[in-house]
Amino acid sequence: MMKYPKEYLDEIKLRLKVSQIVGKTVKLKRRGKEFIGLSPFTSEKTPSFTVSDEKGFYHCFSSGEHGNIFDFIMKTQSLKFGEAVRQLASEAGMQQYRFTNFDLEKEKRYQTYKDILKDYSEYHHKVMLGKETLPFDYLNKRGIRKEIISEFQIGFVPKNSDYFNELKKKFDEKEILDTGLFYKNEKYNRYVNRFHSRIIFPIKNLTGDVIAFGGRNINNENTAKYINSPETEFYKKGRHIFNLDKAKSARNNEQEVIVVEGYMDVISIYSSGIKNVVSNSGIALTENQINLIWRFFSKPVICLDGDKSGQKASLRIAENLLQFIKENNKINFINLPNNLDPDDFIKEKGRRNFENLIKISSPIEEFIWNIYLKDLDKSDPYAAAKFEKKFKNLCQSIQDKTLKKYILEKYLEKIRKLTPLQRFNNRKKVENYKILNETMKIAVAREHLTKEEIKEYSILYIMYNYPKIVSPRIEIFTDIQFSSSNLNALKTELLNVISSGNFERNDMKNLDKNYLNLINDINQNSVIKNIFMKKDDNQQVELLNEILKELNEIKFSKKIDQLEEKLMDNFDEKSYSDLIELKKQINKE
Repeated sequence: MMKYPKEYLDEIKLRLKVSQIVGKTVKLKRRGKEFIGLSPFTSEKTPSFTVSDEKGFYHCFSSGEHGNIFDFIMKTQSLKFGEAVRQLASEAGMQQYRFTNFDLEKEKRYQTYKDILKDYSEYHHKVMLGKETLPFDYLNKRGIRKEIISEFQIGFVPKNSDYFNELKKKFDEKEILDTGLFYKNEKYNRYVNRFHSRIIFPIKNLTGDVIAFGGRNINNENTAKYINSPETEFYKKGRHIFNLDKAKSARNNEQEVIVVEGYMDVISIYSSGIKNVVSNSGIALTENQINLIWRFFSKPVICLDGDKSGQKASLRIAENLLQFIKENNKINFINLPNNLDPDDFIKEKGRRNFENLIKISSPIEEFIWNIYLKDLDKSDPYAAAKFEKKFKNLCQSIQDKTLKKYILEKYLEKIRKLTPLQRFNNRKKVENYKILNETMKIAVAREHLTKEEIKEYSILYIMYNYPKIVSPRIEIFTDIQFSSSNLNALKTELLNVISSGNFERNDMKNLDKNYLNLINDINQNSVIKNIFMKKDDNQQVELLNEILKELNEIKFSKKIDQLEEKLMDNFDEKSYSDLIELKKQINKE
């Protein structure tokens, strides 16, 4: 029988919680870090069946049954192991594994890979604790005690390390090179230890196996401060989290874990007594990484450096991860002051102050808002419009539909309070309308009009005074719905006259009997009156098209605002769908 590779099975277990699979058969209730329920294997009235997502197994005290998700599916559904794997792989959204002649060889390579890295780690940890005083002194100055060095198996690779030849006594040369620990210097035709002159931090998987390293330069040479193992067949940077193997055993009641950028930050915070701390190893958090963290912690708190680059990195992470948040999968952010990194902050301010920062950390949507708000010029309508659109687009990316509604509501309320005068409302005066080349008298008369009505007045002015321009395009005007019954009634009468072909002034003036006051108001307050007269025929048509387009945009915006106001009061699926559809139409246009 072919053997499934361990990494394939581990991936299934990584994607599926035990409680998720068992919960489909057994009604579970949370009790501390575990779940309890009635045994599916015996008839009992008092729950004796426990599930631990942290440990990855279930246990039935009444029957003695014990195992992982594969065991549970096999026993409750009478399936063979391969059948259970295929079923769970499908639930995990993974492709079915196709066995080849190379599968067993790959499993052997993986075991050899781990053996080499384990050997490498243990050897250089001994070097750290041996005669090499420079790295040991460096860590001591950073407040890292010997017991922490041992707990993390921190090592040191001397500059002239010849450990490649030591490994060749146990392993094949190609197997060693496949780990990425060494590279060939073609000039001198020798193999170089990638981490020479560096303190090394073993990166482990969830089961505690060393799968890669991070290295810190301490010789102040003209090289990168930190480097990581290159990606290999068995190590993908975006699928692992430094120190999660330890942190998952130190979960607190708040389900929080601190996510920092560097290895030294993790070790410093860990040394202060805060054990639930991990690192993304200097890369942007990926979907795989955040899902891995969420498997053990419901609320990761991201705390990168307080300088500009750290803030930019935090914002990029926030924008990328917002789409994945759910009701029970949250993300918070800490803002460190004075350009401090987490290590420096704890040394200067102490553990208690750092814990206080955790308590007041900002939810991801608040963090994004505050960062954007810093750069917003509230007096610039274009910047404000861009600001609002950005948040609406961000909300559209949220995959949890219910949560999306409430985050959108939160943002819209903030924007409403921030820019109250920039929201369209046909019942309010246009208070900030900019007057160009108009007299104060006209400006005062125009104060009773909304932006929408100003555009409508312009269109009716053209219909009344330039019917020949309207005549070839009469269908367009037929479909326009104005904001008031009076304006619509006048539009209908004008269209009747124009469609009959009577363009003479006397024919138009016959309308004055019923609409005298309205027509006078339009002729007096139309903002395009003076502009339109100075244009030639083609230019007049272009101006008309522009006004029609602007009116359409205003009406769309008003509809959107009305729906958003409605959604803020009472979210419903139809209104939300209508809102999305309107926005799609605007984007198409």
